[in-house]
Amino acid sequence: SMSMSNTTENDVLKMMLQGTDPSWRAGATQWIALHTADPGEAGSAVTSEANYTSYARVAVTKSSGWTDGGATFSNAALVQFPQCTGGSNAITHFSVVTSSSGAGQILVSGALSATLNVATGIQPQFAIGDLDVTAD
Repeated sequence: SMSMSNTTENDVLKMMLQGTDPSWRAGATQWIALHTADPGEAGSAVTSEANYTSYARVAVTKSSGWTDGGATFSNAALVQFPQCTGGSNAITHFSVVTSSSGAGQILVSGALSATLNVATGIQPQFAIGDLDVTAD
């Protein structure tokens, strides 16, 4: 299941109840991050973030990056991470975050349906529709 971070939950309530625009709303880009454990609602983008050699977050354009399926939004294009050139990770979670690197805010995070084992030569990727985001 998906989780909004505590900060994002507060941002959404402020927006709905007080009309306060969250700092991240206007930006054109979000990033997908990979995690080796649940980053939790109190975590940031770097909490349990993947760290295999060559890993980097993948940019997603908000206006075109997600398909609106009603209760579920899915990635509208292939999401392809850099190929591992060293080290290894067992990837269990992904998140949508506000920054390309560093301790950016997690907007929403969730578990993968299966652990993705990454080692040298493996390039994590998610086909169109494989990453589902729900508000539950």
